[in-house]
Amino acid sequence: MIKPEQPPGKQANNVVAGTPGGVARAVKLLREGQVVGLPTETVYGLAGDGLNPAALARIFEIKQRPLFDPLILHLAEADAAFRLAACVPDAARELARRFWPGPLTLVLPKAGLVPDLATSGLPTVALRVPIHPLAQAVLRAFGRPLAAPSANRFGQISPTDAPAVGAELGAAVPLILDGGSCPVGIESTVLDLSGEKPLLLRAGGVPVEEIEAVVGPVERAQAVLDRPLAPGQLRHHYAPRKPLHLVRGVNDIPSRTDAGVLVFGAAPAPLAGVIKNLSSGGDLREAAVNFFRFLRALDDDPRVTELYAVPLPAHGLGLAINERLGRAASSD
Repeated sequence: MIKPEQPPGKQANNVVAGTPGGVARAVKLLREGQVVGLPTETVYGLAGDGLNPAALARIFEIKQRPLFDPLILHLAEADAAFRLAACVPDAARELARRFWPGPLTLVLPKAGLVPDLATSGLPTVALRVPIHPLAQAVLRAFGRPLAAPSANRFGQISPTDAPAVGAELGAAVPLILDGGSCPVGIESTVLDLSGEKPLLLRAGGVPVEEIEAVVGPVERAQAVLDRPLAPGQLRHHYAPRKPLHLVRGVNDIPSRTDAGVLVFGAAPAPLAGVIKNLSSGGDLREAAVNFFRFLRALDDDPRVTELYAVPLPAHGLGLAINERLGRAASSD
């Protein structure tokens, strides 16, 4: 039985500083087959031994995640990651040289030692080398792959700081390493290189334009209702508890004091309600850092009953933010 989560906004008592002592405590728990909350540059992950089926099962249990949704395995360096693949195309090595460590996940044919539970029975494995110093410290001390999906209940808002993990999962996680706010703020880009052509499964922290500059044109996968090839590919995901409505422009947002509004750039007119500006200066990287944090803040705000957002410019990190807005939005 999973213990209840903390009430929203309450600090969990299992959050510890990301000191060498905190890292040692985390590694001890991981070696015992337990899970820990771990910061990466993208979002906080719920980390467990990626080669231990019991630890993987615990991740699925705590997150209430369906077993058909595969996990990403995190490693400290590219050579270690590629040992989990049955074959590694030249494009994968070139992308690793350019973007690892960093917010890019590569999907490759899996090696035999990867548990089926980590890949949801698929013949491919999702691999990433994070750049966050605390993630790197834990991975190097642990010496094994870590599965680390976002540290939230399945389908809900991803956490980008340690208090959000504590509020979401509470005592179900024995230890949460506090590494501050995530500097990227949205999940990794997921690129499938197991077929004849590169296939974008999820837009994320590395803009697709930068990937295409390395490997050429990339095809885009469609959202699915079941059996995803990668995390975050389901049609409804990243959802707040309150209804979220996507509108074409700020003039389509109703003038209501109980509206929670996500805007980007300079608003053309005053808006009613509770306003969160992802970046008043129109900076897509700043918007990505703020996205999940502001969405969670509006969802937790007792003054707000419904949320509204306008899509961002559809390039760079705006593409990744729009993808998450589309999957988080209510059906209107």
